[in-house]
Amino acid sequence: MRLAAIDIGSNAARLLIIDVVQGQAGKPEFVKLTLVRVPLRLGFDVFEMGSISEEKEIMLVKTIQSYKLLIDVYNVKHFITAATSAMRDASNAKEILQKVKAESGVEIKVITGEEEASFIYENHVAENLNTQESYLYIDVGGGSTELSFFSDGKLVSKESFNIGTIRLLKNKVTEDHWNQMKKFIKEKTTGYHHITAIGSGGNINKIFSLSKRKEGKPLSLELLRNYYKEFSSLSLTQRISMYKLREDRADVIVPALLIYINVMKWADTEEIFVPKIGLADGLVHILYDRLRKTSVNN
Repeated sequence: MRLAAIDIGSNAARLLIIDVVQGQAGKPEFVKLTLVRVPLRLGFDVFEMGSISEEKEIMLVKTIQSYKLLIDVYNVKHFITAATSAMRDASNAKEILQKVKAESGVEIKVITGEEEASFIYENHVAENLNTQESYLYIDVGGGSTELSFFSDGKLVSKESFNIGTIRLLKNKVTEDHWNQMKKFIKEKTTGYHHITAIGSGGNINKIFSLSKRKEGKPLSLELLRNYYKEFSSLSLTQRISMYKLREDRADVIVPALLIYINVMKWADTEEIFVPKIGLADGLVHILYDRLRKTSVNN
């Protein structure tokens, strides 16, 4: 079965196409065929002006038209869409999404922060964790950060916060926002045994790549602090040149590190694992589960 997911984030739009094959013991395995990313950066408009500009609107329409062509070329029969923080906050989101549908045939669903946290959890990442441990799942985006806390193999609590890399760059994150996140972490994790962090998002994946760590090995909080100190001391041009970063990664990587560092500090955890998963992966899992249930019911 071939499936696809379109994720319209505050920093970028992604198209993920995967094949679902039957693995050992009849368990489905999700094999990635392609992942396409376009840095639309909708959040730069929305978090500063409250709406999406005409220029970004045109870019979004063209991107979705291109994604739909790729979906057709790959002969994908079923796909799912979601837009997150920037589209949630944009005053002209409804009109833009209507235009996207009219010109591409693709209907994009705007999901809530709570849904976003749930959809990321749908990666079934908890199934592969030690059931005797506690884990804090941290997904950092351009407009929001989603936290999901597991202990003994069960989801304890999840929450979405309007603290994201682009919001930080635009000085739209207040002390109150940070305090709300800190309070959530302290209240939900206090009394649980040793907590390990799990990170997702393009920035933590880039840090993992730069660290040259072996797959499956964690990053330390100290290492993240060192990268934060290093990147903060460099200009945008220097980050791009010295670390071979794209411009749309070089600017957001510093605020992303700040978010991961604060969350880990408040959760009193020293290590973070970085599996290559995100919202698009969770959407594909949800779509597969829906199709499977429909097939069983029929």
